[in-house]
Amino acid sequence: MPRTKSKAAIRHRKIRSLSRGFKFSARRRVKTAKEALLHAGQYAYAGRKRKRRELKSLWILRINAAARIHGLTYSKLKNGLKKANIELDRKILADIAVSDPDTFKEIVSAIK
Repeated sequence: MPRTKSKAAIRHRKIRSLSRGFKFSARRRVKTAKEALLHAGQYAYAGRKRKRRELKSLWILRINAAARIHGLTYSKLKNGLKKANIELDRKILADIAVSDPDTFKEIVSAIK
């Protein structure tokens, strides 16, 4: 009859493999590693939200800088885009403002 492996040992091995790269007992001890993994998951979740928030503020900053060159503020530009029925999100608008200033100038002239 073949030797069976305990479910606990399999579970522990999985936890230890997921905790690779952690320091001290968070890597070696199962109980500590399990808790460290839970915290790591929470930090990762919050980090994904923070990343989106920071990117949005970066896009707004870039759009505002480009708009002020043409004599507008960010809020007036967004209001003008809405009234002119131009549907461009912040990511695309910021990319246009940085990489293609001529196209951004045309967008601003369409608003004015």
